[in-house]
Amino acid sequence: MTPLRSWVDSANSAETPFPLNNLPYGVFSIGADVPRCGVAIGEMILDMAAAEAAGLVKLGEASVFDAPSWNAVMAMGPDAWADLRAQLTTLLGEGGKTDAPLVTQAETTLHLPFSVIEYTDFYAGKHHAMNVGTMFRGPENALPPNWLHIPIGYNGRASSVVVSGTDITRPNGQTKAQNVEVTSFGPCKRLDIELEMEQSLADPTHSANRFQWRKRMT
Repeated sequence: MTPLRSWVDSANSAETPFPLNNLPYGVFSIGADVPRCGVAIGEMILDMAAAEAAGLVKLGEASVFDAPSWNAVMAMGPDAWADLRAQLTTLLGEGGKTDAPLVTQAETTLHLPFSVIEYTDFYAGKHHAMNVGTMFRGPENALPPNWLHIPIGYNGRASSVVVSGTDITRPNGQTKAQNVEVTSFGPCKRLDIELEMEQSLADPTHSANRFQWRKRMT
């Protein structure tokens, strides 16, 4: 990929994860300000609410960036997403508007970029499915009859989707120890830690292959 040049100096560094070619969307706040949409570039964040108010970016007739999430933009669909990316590339590229409203990432607090109502999780690894199924149904019924024909999906806990670095709150609930007759109420005693592996199908040796830890309360 040919690196695109930006008038934002830090975006042209070979070490930055956010050059003009990669503009991640997020939500940020400064101090006690209300969280709002932003786009990372180099060591900076483009304040999308301020850019929209100044007429530097525009999607549709209504304001969509002066909000604490990107849900409204996500709902607009691929054509709007492509239009936005083109506007941002022009705005932040060489020859763009050098008076665009930027803030330093270091002075901001990051928030969840979208509101999660619910999500569906799937598991397709046979060993994982056997382990989970054994816990709930015993080894003889660990895999449902349809498991080899369609991935098993289930509703995930939306509250577990948080910004990296967020402390995990151990939920309270009813539990029953094996050596007692009655249940008790209190924090759950187990923390489920999963190792997820993703591999590029186009090139199994590609450096994009990655390992990712995911923690989930159970």
